[in-house]
Amino acid sequence: MTDRLLTSYRITFAIALGALTASGYAQTILPSEPSEESEACLECHAEETRGIYEEWGTSKHFRGNVGCFECHQAEESDPDVFDHNGFAISIIVSPKDCARCHPKEVKEFDESHHSKAGLILGSLDNFLADIVEGDTKFYGGSALTVSGCKQCHGAAVEVNKDGSLKPTGWPNTGMGRVNPDGSNGACTACHQRHAFSAVQARRPENCGKCHLGPDHPQREIYEESKHGIAFATYEDALNMENAKWVLGEDYTAAPTCATCHMSATRTSRGNLVPVTHDVGMRISWNNRPAVSIRPEVADKKLGLTKGAKVNWKTRRRNMTQVCSVCHTSNYVNNFYEQYDGVVNLYNEKFAQPGVDLVALLYEYNLLSDIQFDEQVEWTWWEIWHHEGRVARHGASMMAPDYTHWHGLYEVGKHWYSKFIPELKELVEKHRDSDDPTKAKGAQKLENAINELLNRADHSWYLGKLDPKEEAKRKQAQEEFQKRYDN
Repeated sequence: MTDRLLTSYRITFAIALGALTASGYAQTILPSEPSEESEACLECHAEETRGIYEEWGTSKHFRGNVGCFECHQAEESDPDVFDHNGFAISIIVSPKDCARCHPKEVKEFDESHHSKAGLILGSLDNFLADIVEGDTKFYGGSALTVSGCKQCHGAAVEVNKDGSLKPTGWPNTGMGRVNPDGSNGACTACHQRHAFSAVQARRPENCGKCHLGPDHPQREIYEESKHGIAFATYEDALNMENAKWVLGEDYTAAPTCATCHMSATRTSRGNLVPVTHDVGMRISWNNRPAVSIRPEVADKKLGLTKGAKVNWKTRRRNMTQVCSVCHTSNYVNNFYEQYDGVVNLYNEKFAQPGVDLVALLYEYNLLSDIQFDEQVEWTWWEIWHHEGRVARHGASMMAPDYTHWHGLYEVGKHWYSKFIPELKELVEKHRDSDDPTKAKGAQKLENAINELLNRADHSWYLGKLDPKEEAKRKQAQEEFQKRYDN
C-alpha cells in the first residue's frame, strides 16, 4: 500500500468515526487502521481496477478503514466462495454481509416490499417478457427478462464451479435479487458501489432507475409535481452532502423520494421520525394490483409478518408527520381526501367491475387457455396495469396531468371504446354456442354488462345521463362557448 494512502487512512479515521455515528450508519466499532488483507487487495486493485479504487476512496468506508476484504470476505462453506490470491472471497456483497455492520438497516429492508421484488417474476409481467416478447435462447431463458425485468426486480444469482457468476443473474443490482447465500436484496440498488453514497440514495434519479415508465412512472410524476419543481429550483439548498439529513433541521426547501418514504424528520413538536429502510411504512395504499388494496393486506400475502400487523392508518400517520413539517393539518388532510377520492373512483367505477367481468370470461371458457392471444386481454391489461396505475400514482404525488390525461382519461377511453365493445363481441360469438357452458356464460356476461352500464356512473354511455346533471352540463357548456365566442 502506498504511504500516501496509509497516511490518509490514519488522519481521517477519527473524523470518519464521528461522521458515521452521526449519520446512523455505523453499527459497530470501526477499525483503527486498515487490515493487512485489505492492504494486500489494494496493492493490485489500485492499479488493476482504478475506478473501483477511486470510488472507494471517496467513501465513508475508506475513511473508516473498511476495505475490500471486510466486505468481500467469505466462508469456505459459502456457495460463491473462491480463492483469490490466497484469500477466500465472494464477488457479491449481499445484505447478509452488510448486516455485519448495518444490522438495523438490513432488518428493516428484509421486512419491506423491496426485499420481495423478485417474486414478481412469476407474474403475467414476466410471462410477457419470457414468452410473448422473448425466447428461450439465452441459457434456456429470455435475454429480455435478464436485461429487463430482473435488473429492477432482481435475479437469482447462480454460481459456476470456479466461483464466477453466470450471466443469467450477474451483473445485477435488482432490488429483490436472490443471492447465493440465501439472502434477498441488493444494497447497491440504491447505494452504488464502491462509493456507497448516502447522497446518491437521497436523489430522485436514484429511484428513477426502476420507478418510471408506463406502469409506474413515479419519477416522471415527481418531476411534474410541485415537490419535483421545488427540488429542481432549490436543489442547492437541500444540504444533501450532510451526514445528518433531517427534514425540518437540515433542509426544508424541497423533498425527494427519500425524504417522504425513508429519511428522518423533525416534527414541529420536536419529535424525531427516524430513518427507515422499509419503504412501505409510510404508504397507505398499495396501487400495484388491478384493484388498490391496503398495504397490510399486501404485506400478509408476501409473508411480511411485521408489515401485516401495521395498518394503513398508522402508516398514513407516519407520512403525515413528514408532510406536516411544511404543510398545515388542513392541507394534508384535504390532500388525502383527494387522493382517496381518486383511488375509490377508479376502484369502484372501473377496477372491480373489470375484474368481475374478466372473471366471467374465464369461468365460462369464453377465452382460450392461452394468455394474451385475444385483444380483450391486452385491453384489460393496459387499463389496470398501465393507465389505472398511472392515475393512482399521479394522485398520490399530486401530478394532475398523470392523474387525468395519462391516467383516468386513458382508462375511460379504452374502457368505453375497446373493452366494453370487445366484451360485447364475445357475447355475440358465444350466444348460440353448442357448448352450454359458453352459451350460459355469454348470457351472464351480457346481463353483467347491461347492469353495469345502467349504473349512474356509466349510464351516460347509454344516453341516460341524469336530467339534472344533463341540464347542469348544458348550462356550463353554453357559458363556456359564450365566453370564448366573444
